[in-house]
Amino acid sequence: QVQLVESGGGLVQPGGSLRLSCAASRIIGSINAMGWYRQAPGKQRELVATITSGGSTNYADSVKGRFTVSRDNAKNTVYLQMNSLKPEDTAVYYCNAVIQKYERIYNYWGQGTQITVSS
Repeated sequence: QVQLVESGGGLVQPGGSLRLSCAASRIIGSINAMGWYRQAPGKQRELVATITSGGSTNYADSVKGRFTVSRDNAKNTVYLQMNSLKPEDTAVYYCNAVIQKYERIYNYWGQGTQITVSS
């Protein structure tokens, strides 16, 4: 069973920065893409940023210019550098990995890490 282990969450003041990491292990197959989603209280889970194995990225409009997703393929690790954080960025952030095994695609999720932006 694939494991995604996240780290780097916490409390930060508005305007501050945080960096999330997510390492994937026990992988059978190939990782097509990794990324981050978030869920705020009372809201649906939403995409934050994704990056493919080839390095193509996709960002939510709300984080463009502030967040940067990157990936170390050798370590099966994805990062999310978050700058200029706002209170509305407060949410549980989930790591996601899209893994292909033969012709089937599987989605895996991390356990989530809380980000709170508050003064």
